[in-house]
Amino acid sequence: MHPLAIRSIRRHLVRVPARTPIVWGSGVRTGVTRLLVELVTEDGIHGWGETICLLDAIPAVLDHVVAPIALRHRVDEAEALYRHVLGAGYYHHKRAAVMAACAVEMAMWDALGKACGQPLCRLWGGRWRDRVELAAYLLQSDPTVVAADARNYLEMGYRTFKLKIGYDEETDVELTRIVRDVIGPQRPLRLDVNGAWTPGTARRQLHRLLPYDPVYVEQPLELDDLAGHVLLRSSQSIPIALDESAYTLQDVGNIVRAGAADVILLDPHEAGGLWQTVKAAAVAESVGIPVTLHSGGELALSQAAYLHLAASIPNMALAIDNELQHLGGDIAREPFVVDRGALQVPDRPGLGVAVDPALVQQYEVSEISGAYLDPRRPGWFPLKPAY
Repeated sequence: MHPLAIRSIRRHLVRVPARTPIVWGSGVRTGVTRLLVELVTEDGIHGWGETICLLDAIPAVLDHVVAPIALRHRVDEAEALYRHVLGAGYYHHKRAAVMAACAVEMAMWDALGKACGQPLCRLWGGRWRDRVELAAYLLQSDPTVVAADARNYLEMGYRTFKLKIGYDEETDVELTRIVRDVIGPQRPLRLDVNGAWTPGTARRQLHRLLPYDPVYVEQPLELDDLAGHVLLRSSQSIPIALDESAYTLQDVGNIVRAGAADVILLDPHEAGGLWQTVKAAAVAESVGIPVTLHSGGELALSQAAYLHLAASIPNMALAIDNELQHLGGDIAREPFVVDRGALQVPDRPGLGVAVDPALVQQYEVSEISGAYLDPRRPGWFPLKPAY
């Protein structure tokens, strides 16, 4: 067997509690559930990967499709793994496969970097930046709490702020006003709607939000409505960012062809891996569109992957989304520590993260819980669009 062939794969479902409930338009989360993968090469190198895990289909696809396919490949065959998964029938259902594929693909890159003795950013063109700015993520609907959180982030040295809206018309405007008052007129403020607006509401709300100078409004319309986003870009001056619309490489290509976004949020978990994210960023770079990274509660492995991506992708010039301040734990021996709203890029081989098996065991669970909906409102569910 080739020394880089994959000999074994194990996976762990973990749930890390949130310090306080994470509130957004699609429900409430009291923790984040992540799927971890540990692989071992024929040469005995261990590679770790991580993915967001919100739905029961993700572990099933990993167990029954991605892991068996990966055992036929080497860790230097990330592109082949992704295309093999699509060829196994998931070209019909890309969005059902991407999160499972990412966990294994990330572990492959981690092992390859360790085999080469190089941090991952050096395998993707080298370091473009050493320090990565983070966005302060405001994830509450209570105005008093949002204001207090914004002040705390300011004191910690954050310079870019991201606010979840998409609750109702008046709350959207009031929360935006409060945050702008707290952070002042100069700091970038992002607004994330999560597809809650109808086209008519979007036009009205963007007009009402203009005085608060958002640097962009993210996913104002339902994720499939590229034509609607094109019209919003042409009819008003606030930049439009797309996230849920931009999962796969082909999604990004369609956005660029349509002219549907001023900013694109990428996510390796939603793209099918780190290499797919590098390629998607290049598509955006070719037409001058800046990119950043979406956050879904990354633990240390995914956080490190984000930093390597941001270090090596020139047009990832915007602060990346981040939920580190909301997490009540992690699975690394040396968790990341935010310094004045930024993180240093790891310089050890691979991802540069030492996983603590005791912490993995501490947080391991057998089922996914609390990803969507709101336990305080039985029978309630979100609509897309909602108003």
